Amino acid sequence: MLKRKDLVGLIDLSREEIAELLDVAGEMKRHLVAGEKNLSYLKGKTATILFYENSTRTRTSFELAAKYLGATVINIAAGSSSVAKGETLVDTGKTLDAQLNDFLIMRHPMGGAPYLLARTVKAGVLNAGDGMNEHPTQALLDMLTMKEHFGSLDGLKVAILGDIKHSRVAKSNLFGLQKMGAEVYMYAPETLIPKGIDKLGAKLCSSREEALENADVVMGLRIQLERQQAGNFPSLNEYAEFYGVNGKLLSLAKPNAIIMHPGPVNRGVELTGKVIDHEKSRIEDQVFSGIAVRMAALKLLNDYREYTK
Repeated sequence: MLKRKDLVGLIDLSREEIAELLDVAGEMKRHLVAGEKNLSYLKGKTATILFYENSTRTRTSFELAAKYLGATVINIAAGSSSVAKGETLVDTGKTLDAQLNDFLIMRHPMGGAPYLLARTVKAGVLNAGDGMNEHPTQALLDMLTMKEHFGSLDGLKVAILGDIKHSRVAKSNLFGLQKMGAEVYMYAPETLIPKGIDKLGAKLCSSREEALENADVVMGLRIQLERQQAGNFPSLNEYAEFYGVNGKLLSLAKPNAIIMHPGPVNRGVELTGKVIDHEKSRIEDQVFSGIAVRMAALKLLNDYREYTK
């Protein structure tokens, strides 16, 4: 059982809690494979999805996860709610709490916003991405995908290449993978490496070849053009040539290595089309794992809430 009512960041979780999330996610995946989409773990519960940023796969996977567990799901578009009229995050949280919501699933452009909301409400808060801080369920689904392929995360070399500076996925993977015994190697233009990430345990590489050599996992990260400032790199074509991953570079990884990407992919930029469509690609598996992981998170948080009543 998780020892908390909220899932806001992997930096806060213990190795044991992450292992439990992955184990339960495996159980949820078996339910899904068996076609069992009408479970009752959250029967009578309400989950509200509150996104202050656009999303497709994260929003829909959270919605499906909650519905498959039996919850009633409410979607709130921040642009058409009282938020657009100037209501604060705290006031929004108090309103939703007063309406007896059990879970609030939030994406927000400001880092730390889920922590503020979690301190304010009785509902369980799940972070669906906060600014450039964390995206815990994405990292968990990445880890589930790796665990299913390799059996264990302990001792894996995971190479992460792309827009690390703006990536909440990279940070959550770094926190989670290290706790599970993996080593995380990173490579990107210097302008896309956040200061101090090596002090958090990332092994910074001086070339793509160094990052990919004997890697078990090759993970590309999307170039986040919406967060970019001019001058981070000359052009997308030049980025692809000097920093992207192609088939020749992929051959440096271990023979049983897998290819991953949190999506959406800029095809031909961080990964070539052939790499994306390679038989080693697990990108579609990641999407499926996302529903199972979010089901596991909701179930375990609900178990804790029921236990502490």
